[in-house]
Amino acid sequence: MEGLSIAHIDGRTQLVGILGYPVAHSLSPEMHNAAFAELGMNWRCVPLLVHPDKLAEALRGIAALGFRGANVTVPHKVACIPYLDRVTESVNIVGAVNTIRVDGSDGRLEGFNTDVSGFLTDLAANQINIGKDSRVVILGAGGAARAIGAGLVRSGAHITLVNRTVERGLQLASFLRSSWEGCEVEAVGLEELEAVTREATLIVNATSVGMFPHTDSSPWRDGVPFPKNAVLYDTIYRPLQTKLMRDAERSGLRVIGGLGMLIHQGAAAFEIWTGRKPPIDLMRAVCLKRLSEN
Repeated sequence: MEGLSIAHIDGRTQLVGILGYPVAHSLSPEMHNAAFAELGMNWRCVPLLVHPDKLAEALRGIAALGFRGANVTVPHKVACIPYLDRVTESVNIVGAVNTIRVDGSDGRLEGFNTDVSGFLTDLAANQINIGKDSRVVILGAGGAARAIGAGLVRSGAHITLVNRTVERGLQLASFLRSSWEGCEVEAVGLEELEAVTREATLIVNATSVGMFPHTDSSPWRDGVPFPKNAVLYDTIYRPLQTKLMRDAERSGLRVIGGLGMLIHQGAAAFEIWTGRKPPIDLMRAVCLKRLSEN
């Protein structure tokens, strides 16, 4: 049929997947498949829609079917851990898995977390240095905030978690302090946003507020001015520029979206599965094309 492109798949094709619920929105299959094609690898990445009630069966299934690994997304990042045979130190640090490798010799499942390295690598790519003089405000206290907080405290930054539910922020702060002795982490409610951001050097949105299709929403409290001389990093990548980013940019802040973090964590997963470094520029171009179409 004219215009139809059919990927070549044969008896030697190696498979990886992306497990989530939902999963249709994921850019991972296109990103990884473009990288496989560029490197001439007979590998394919496929979306795997897995209901939470079927997670255990799905994980046994990818091993039984000979998959080489998988990315893991919401809502399975924490729930999958009890079903894995082993996890790396990064998982113990963050408490979540976003990448699974299947051991080709025995089918055992090993869990990794590449979100931390993906975030820190993207900061470095944007010439943002993190150290003991960094004062970072993280909006949110969920899984993304946990990974980002873990990476930042290891780099010596002072962190303030701002969350609508203060108790959840306090729990994450306690977790981070227990993991890194002497780190500076505090948690406050959203009503204290203005006070804690006055001296901020970096503000990170680790919530899903503003993500497509709710693009008119923002986690920033109405009437609160943006601080001067801070960088705003929004982990959301769809849309490429969120309302939070637009508002911050109008106030003079430098803004960075979450596409780089997505690509760098994906590149780390690719290397875990294959032992090869992927073409990152191509992966970025594929994602940008897909996002511009939507």
